[in-house]
Amino acid sequence: MAQERARVSELGIDVGILPSGTLNAITDVAGVRVGHATIIAGDSVRTGVTVIVPHSGNLYQEKVPAAIYLGNAYGKLVGSTQVEELGNIETPIGLTNTLSVPVVMQALVRYTLESPGNSRVRSVNAVVGETNDGYLNDIRGMHVSAAHVEQALTSASGGAVLEGSVGAGTGTTCFGYKGG
Repeated sequence: MAQERARVSELGIDVGILPSGTLNAITDVAGVRVGHATIIAGDSVRTGVTVIVPHSGNLYQEKVPAAIYLGNAYGKLVGSTQVEELGNIETPIGLTNTLSVPVVMQALVRYTLESPGNSRVRSVNAVVGETNDGYLNDIRGMHVSAAHVEQALTSASGGAVLEGSVGAGTGTTCFGYKGG
């Protein structure tokens, strides 16, 4: 699962100009939680889903200001147009492999529609980004399901964030090396 390695900051490399928080993680922001569902089966399935939950309230009713910066616009990113136009998000953010973006989007929409207080909601814009795990994973098998998204949402917590071969990073590669 997640690997124990030195982090960039532990090697004396500072990224950016602002100091990092206590954990050097997105969960240093009060209320932010991260959850993963990791799928490993046989010799060819290495994939998963990661969710970022900005706060514990009803995200649709209490939208979060947001912006999107693209460093490599080659990937799939659903929901970016509304963020660009309205400047907010209204669901947890999902991350998964390229071919599982639609199922994660649908699961986040369903989660939002079924959340208390949203019985009259008629339109939901979920934000889901992708990682390509097609080299280490049987990506064509489309192994991520709505149940995995629910597992990631249920397991979302604050504090230290698992990194590496977990959730959406399970089968990810980067420049020919194992990513995560």
